[in-house]
Order: sequence, then structure tokens, then C-alpha cells
Amino acid sequence: MIRSKRRLRMGLVGGGPGSFIGPVHRIAAELDREIELVAGAFSSDPDRSRDAGVLYGIDPERAYPSLEAMLREETARPEGIDFVAVATPNFHHLPAVRAALTAGVPVICDKPATATLAEAEEMAALVRQAGLPFALTYTYSGYPLVREARARIAAGAIGKVRKILVEYPQGWLAGEAAGKQAEWRVDPARAGAGGCIADIGVHAFHLAEFVSGLRVERLMADLGTVVPGRLLDDDCQLLLRFNNGARGALLASQISIGERNGLRLRVYGETGGFDWKQETPNTLIQHHLDGRTELVQAGDPALGPDAVWASRTPGGHPEGYLEAFANIYRDFARQLRGEPGSLAPGIEDGLRGMRLIETAVDTSARNLGWVDFSGGQDN
Repeated sequence: MIRSKRRLRMGLVGGGPGSFIGPVHRIAAELDREIELVAGAFSSDPDRSRDAGVLYGIDPERAYPSLEAMLREETARPEGIDFVAVATPNFHHLPAVRAALTAGVPVICDKPATATLAEAEEMAALVRQAGLPFALTYTYSGYPLVREARARIAAGAIGKVRKILVEYPQGWLAGEAAGKQAEWRVDPARAGAGGCIADIGVHAFHLAEFVSGLRVERLMADLGTVVPGRLLDDDCQLLLRFNNGARGALLASQISIGERNGLRLRVYGETGGFDWKQETPNTLIQHHLDGRTELVQAGDPALGPDAVWASRTPGGHPEGYLEAFANIYRDFARQLRGEPGSLAPGIEDGLRGMRLIETAVDTSARNLGWVDFSGGQDN
């Protein structure tokens, strides 16, 4: 563990020219001045990795041609990297995590954990064996009002949870999947067996479990490939049963024209309900059994400690996606320093996400109806 309060040194894998998520990682990591990007293997092409290093403003000698070179050189430096951030397509997650952990370097990795469940299980074994900090960037769990809803539900604010609805519609893949960001997401060789379900469905799934505190035990999946010629699903519907008996539904779509990033979660209990939307993240609606509707806003003085810790500005000063992403990095910094209180998703969240993808893809393809979440068909 890193006991000093110096800035933590990050090495980025991926995030080369044309990347969306690489710069997001860099901005989020550095937002609170706890972390500094100092090195990277930004592309499998050494020239592109070097060019990315210039764009990121790091020492040219620390823009490496490969992850292996970065780990070799940085672990030998007196002030080398403290951790690796993996921001590559899914198929590269396991090799990158394996290499970093084997070199004794902690890891924060993009979701979903890997391209397949078998790879996720191998990754989980590596993480447990290494005993090093590891986190996954399920970004939406970093929003202050998401954490407020989680804390209120845990405290009994709406009684026993009865119903959970989570939806995530997008429209950006309704036509041809053109460009770097789209192309790998519809390619089974790089994305894995799931398309929409792996890209955004797992975000919705993780959010539902994170906020409610419940776990899905059974599901029924209907995944569709709507755009002609596409090899992976781009539209998904799942019915869910949770471990307390609550029913739920998960809808995820990337062919819903006009939708941008419409993640929404509704949780209903015996005495009330919560409603949160990612596109208006600074407002949380709490409904009460007596007919009252409470508007909970970011920065409210009555917010609990988890939400307060995740906030940076007073009420009325909107915070959004980058700040939520930064909260995952702040949580991870806590882990690296051996401090308590981290809510960063970990390898068990990754395993559940990959199990969801594989179960949904398989059971939908075989039209199995309701199945145990382990993947076996119910009697």
C-alpha cells in the first residue's frame, strides 16, 4: 500500500489517437490531483503510441511501444508507475491485466471485465492470487445521487424492494457501424459474444444491483440483431427476478433512433420509490406512499456521507459523467493507499457482468425462457 500522500503515478494501456475512452480516463484520473498520467502503451503501433504520448504531454521516453516494455521499464524506475489503467477493446483486457498483475502492478480496467466468461474467471483467479488492488469502471455507480439512492434504500427508506426497472436506450448504432468506436463493438473477435448487452446492458445490470443491494437470481432474455448483416445483438430485453422475490426488467438498445444516453433506474418498494436518469443526474426523485414526491438534488445539505464525498461543487453547480468517472478513480486511490470506504466495483462485479452477457446470449439464442442466473435451465 502507498502510505504517502504524493500523487499516484498512472500508466495507461490503450487510449491512442481516435480513442474516446482514453482521454476520459486521463481527465477522470487527474481531476482531483491525486493521480498523474506519467506513462503509457497507447497503441500496438509504436509510432501511434509515440504520437499519443505527445498529445498527452508525457515524457517521450515513457510512451512505450508495448505494455510489456512499459512494465519492464517502469517497474525498474525508482519513481515508476503505481498502477495500470486498461482502456482497450474487450479482447485485450485479460492479457493486459495478467501482465500487470504478474509484474506486481495494481489495475483499474474498463468494463466489461473481459470478452468471455471463461476469461473473467481466469482474471478473477489472477486478482485473488495477486492480492493487489483491482477495480472496474462501472462509471454510473460514481454519481453522487446514485450513491444517495443506494444508501437510502439500504436504510429502509422505501421498505422492502418490490420492483426494479432499468433501461438504457441509445440510437448511435441504428445505421452502419462506421468509425473506430463503432467497429470494434460489433466485431465478435474484439468485443466478445455480446454486442449491446456487453456494451451498455452490463452498465444497466450493475446499476440495478448496486443501488438496490439485491442480486438477480433468475432471468429471461430476448436479444435481437436488428441491423441487417450485424453479427452481435443491438437490442435487448430481459425479465429479472431478484433474491428477495422482487421482479424487474432490463431494456438496452443501440438502435433506438433519437436516444442519446438514456440510462434510467426506477426502484419501487413497500413505502416509496426512486427514479434517477443519467441525462439529468443531479436530480433524484423519491416518491412516498402518502402521495408526496420529494426532489433530491445534488448538493442538498441533507445528503448522506457517500453522496457528499462524491460531490465537488455546491448545489446548483451541475456535475456529470466526468466527475462520476473521477469518483471511481478516487475510490481506487483509496484502495491503493489502504484507506477504507471505497465503493469502486471489483472483480466480483466483473464476473457477474460477464455471466449476465453469456447467460443472456445463450438463453436467448436457444429460446430457453426462464433460467437460473448460473445459466442452467429451470425445471
